[in-house]
Amino acid sequence: MPLLDDVLAHNERFVADSMRPITRSPAKRIAIFTCMDTRLIDFLEPAMGLGRGDAKVIKNAGTTVIDSQGGVIRSLVVAVHALGCEEIYTIGHLDCGMGQIDERQLERRMLERGISPEAIAALHPSLGEWLGTFRDVYGNVRRVTQIIRDNPLIPNDVPVHGLMFDPASGRLELLMNGYRAAPNARPAQG
Repeated sequence: MPLLDDVLAHNERFVADSMRPITRSPAKRIAIFTCMDTRLIDFLEPAMGLGRGDAKVIKNAGTTVIDSQGGVIRSLVVAVHALGCEEIYTIGHLDCGMGQIDERQLERRMLERGISPEAIAALHPSLGEWLGTFRDVYGNVRRVTQIIRDNPLIPNDVPVHGLMFDPASGRLELLMNGYRAAPNARPAQG
């Protein structure tokens, strides 16, 4: 059975067994920005004591922000201003693949799959910078947390925390305490 058929069959059983409507606004009033790494699925949120409907979760490769007005910031602005999120958690993780990407090897694979050299060259200033590759997972979380904190569309009273997650153990390490940077913040209750 093709994977898509498998997914749709499972979904049909899931819906029949569990109708659980919840609101669009997160119960704990927090937004989480993290990586799309599959090891975090059904692991990061429980490690934080969160369940379905507790938080808005925004994911991309490497927990990176390339464009300070792009999709990640847009999603966080909506989470804060339209959905009532009162805190933002930037959560990177150890052993992140974005810290290990070889730009030349990736470009070679793209060309082998039929991506035109012109399309790759149109990414400015370079493929690696467009992807948001990095070598220091801790430095990336600190940089991204600061970009979010400094964005003029994120209110000063919204704490923006930076954390590192271990996908092997589930341990969280605090890197940047957003309460210190947002002295007028009211911690979200939940």
